[in-house]
Amino acid sequence: MEGEMIRYIYIVVLSSMSVRGICSSLTRKKRIPVAHNIMLLQTLALIAVWSRCTVADADNDKTYKHVAAFSIDGLHGSDVQKYVALRPASVIATLLKTAYEYTDCLTSAPSDSFPGVAAFVSGASPRTTGIWYDDTYDRTFWPPFSSTNTNCAGPPGAEVVYDETIDFDSTKLWSGGINPLNLPQSMIGGKCVNTYPHQRLRVNTIYEVVEASGKQTAYTDKHPAYDMVRGPSGKGLSVGYFPEIQTFDTANVSQIIGYDTLHVNAFLSWINGSTPVNSEIQNALTGIPTLFGGNFQAVSVAQKTYGYVAGSLAFTPQLLGALDFVDASLGKVVAALKAKGIYDHTLITIASKHGQAAIDPAKYGKISQKILAADIGVPTSHITADDIALVFLADHRDVNTAVNNLNHLRDVLKIEDIIFGERLTDLGFGNPKTDPAVPDIIIRPELGIIYTTSTTKIAEHGGLSDDDRRVACFVSGSNLEKKVFSHQVYTRNFAPTILRALGLDPRALKGVVAEDTRILDGF
Repeated sequence: MEGEMIRYIYIVVLSSMSVRGICSSLTRKKRIPVAHNIMLLQTLALIAVWSRCTVADADNDKTYKHVAAFSIDGLHGSDVQKYVALRPASVIATLLKTAYEYTDCLTSAPSDSFPGVAAFVSGASPRTTGIWYDDTYDRTFWPPFSSTNTNCAGPPGAEVVYDETIDFDSTKLWSGGINPLNLPQSMIGGKCVNTYPHQRLRVNTIYEVVEASGKQTAYTDKHPAYDMVRGPSGKGLSVGYFPEIQTFDTANVSQIIGYDTLHVNAFLSWINGSTPVNSEIQNALTGIPTLFGGNFQAVSVAQKTYGYVAGSLAFTPQLLGALDFVDASLGKVVAALKAKGIYDHTLITIASKHGQAAIDPAKYGKISQKILAADIGVPTSHITADDIALVFLADHRDVNTAVNNLNHLRDVLKIEDIIFGERLTDLGFGNPKTDPAVPDIIIRPELGIIYTTSTTKIAEHGGLSDDDRRVACFVSGSNLEKKVFSHQVYTRNFAPTILRALGLDPRALKGVVAEDTRILDGF
């Protein structure tokens, strides 16, 4: 127009286009003249849209219809590199070609399976989840009715066990599930309650959030106790599949490969939209679950019983065989996803619940856990022992005496560190004075030392060492370009990432909010 300055800016019709359409138009960079007196308003609108385009492009590129989430229990980050070097044509090597790999990824501390799963599904650490171990102690709980014939009687304070011992019959593969009379008791809503694992968890899970969005979920693990992933509502699983691992010889790799095959068959059933027999069904599947997953035990068992070659730290044949089995199983999953036409719409995540210590068999040593109570020298309520010791004192006021006694026995007990007092809080474990699930003392033994009388294992997990905690972590999708992130992340970062990948709000997870858990790089 005559007398007015004409400017060229990029504009789009906002009211009739999606954000993706707007981005497409901006990419084509069509220019039309507009009057100077409306240029500022349009420019501001454009900046807002362009900002949304950046987010929308990322979201559309990284949003999936399904997430398949797996733990290869025991698998270290270093194992992945060694395996790919040995098997460059493996499924794992192929997945990594379109993956984000996180080479400094730590699981929970402690690194037991139970807190490891809790971290992955909630986005939080034990101080927030309340899940420290599958066999621990709580100052506000009572023993199960099956052991006392009473309900929340006497002063509180009891061992809290969530393993095969809570089954109806752990000698059977299909054990009947959880017997409520075998559960520890606690007061919930002013009532004495046989407390299921999912009720023990203090914050919600990714499975709950997905279910609440109207989508479906499925999960498998080694005991019915992994009901925990349902979350506090108890409504987080459409289908749970929990064959009891204790019906197999857990020191026999071949038998555990047979056990893991049950899990693999469950994965394949879910991809076909069907439900395996003997499942716990809350919400019958109407198709392929939006979120499904579970674990592999074979690698962990091979590490515990055969481990690595002394000196070279190469895989023993048994451990390599377990890895080959897992790799072939992942190949079956990938093939099934492709056959259903959903591989390009599925994000596959690998994040191990725990590692295994020590990798170097020369460091292995064992000390009977039975001497710990006497050596602590003051009354204890409970001690959880593996390649860590969680010490619950009968009276917290005895903590300094107990620590002094332990310090005098550092050489005998092969102690690397004793964590207590303010250091418990400073290191992120919580405060035993205010949290009934936090131990008074954490004993960290030297690498490779296990507090046990077992004669079958040469490695263990649960502890705080790098071998315990630095685990395999990557996410693979056909639309991802290979990237390796070397800075430190945690398996708890997977929880908000999975929700983001499914187009759901990561901050719907209470644990993510409580700990400000961030999404993994790349998403």
